[in-house]
Amino acid sequence: MGLIKEWREWRDFQRIQEFRESGMDELLLQAGLTSAVLTKEEALSIPSVGTCVDLISGIIATLPIKLFKEGSGKVEELEEDKRVILLNDETQDTLDGFQFKKALVTDYLLEGAGYAYINRRRNDVESLHYVENRNVSVLVGVDPIFKSYDISVNGVNYREFEFIKIARNSKDGVTGKGIIKEHNKILSVAYNTLDFEDSLVKTGGNKKGFLKSLGRLSKDAIAELKTAWNNLYKNNTENIVVLNNGLDFKEASSTSVEMQLNENKKTNSSEINKLFKVPDSILDGSASEAVHGNFIKNCILPIIRAIETALNKDLLLPSEKEQSFYLLLI
Repeated sequence: MGLIKEWREWRDFQRIQEFRESGMDELLLQAGLTSAVLTKEEALSIPSVGTCVDLISGIIATLPIKLFKEGSGKVEELEEDKRVILLNDETQDTLDGFQFKKALVTDYLLEGAGYAYINRRRNDVESLHYVENRNVSVLVGVDPIFKSYDISVNGVNYREFEFIKIARNSKDGVTGKGIIKEHNKILSVAYNTLDFEDSLVKTGGNKKGFLKSLGRLSKDAIAELKTAWNNLYKNNTENIVVLNNGLDFKEASSTSVEMQLNENKKTNSSEINKLFKVPDSILDGSASEAVHGNFIKNCILPIIRAIETALNKDLLLPSEKEQSFYLLLI
């Protein structure tokens, strides 16, 4: 008897393991409880994320980029340089200068790096082409001291000097860590809250629950019940289900999340604003001059400096750097 008991325990354990491996991921996916990283589109569908990204990227995209040359004790602005025209007005791509900068900042904030291909003819820059972060693969060398990397787009390898690279929280100068990966948990909570609200609207507010039956139902009865129940949770259709004798519906109790949905939304929204360093008062229009100043200092200026550094590194020739050329967002 002891061997049989041990064998049964081992068999039950194996079944549990098989269930965990084969079915748990699917169940979690259906419940919306997976730990998968949100996509950029999913993150932007969260109102607070979309608002903060649009605000920050819009402010920076409106700033003109100018080229200066310093020498003989004076600073000269080079207004006719083609790179200035490409950056501010016509990129010679499908995006104009405003859209180009806005797209780079959006990828920088959410995905950790913004990329643009520099189309050169010898030493002249002919056009600038924004490349979405998801389409870029970075092949980093193994040497932790003398770092090197190649950039791949659609299976084609490019050298590092062929791309503008604006990286956030980077350890190698080309890849970075965006807010989506850094704070995926709170963003997932906010996104799942939206999904939960959406499901409430689609079901007309009908609560979920379970049915109890005193006896075994026939296949026809089960099919009829499923059809009626499906109609109950659809809008603009019949919303009455007649339960035959022996059937009883037990409504699921409200969870703490359901009871405090609005309060949780406000809290999550405020926390997400903090991730972007955007005060709530900036968004509702009640910010003082001091708050505006801190917002520019803590949120906008670091991104501006990151862009300026990347542009000076990738767009200027070595000879121009020696002659004190530099690009600034002003």
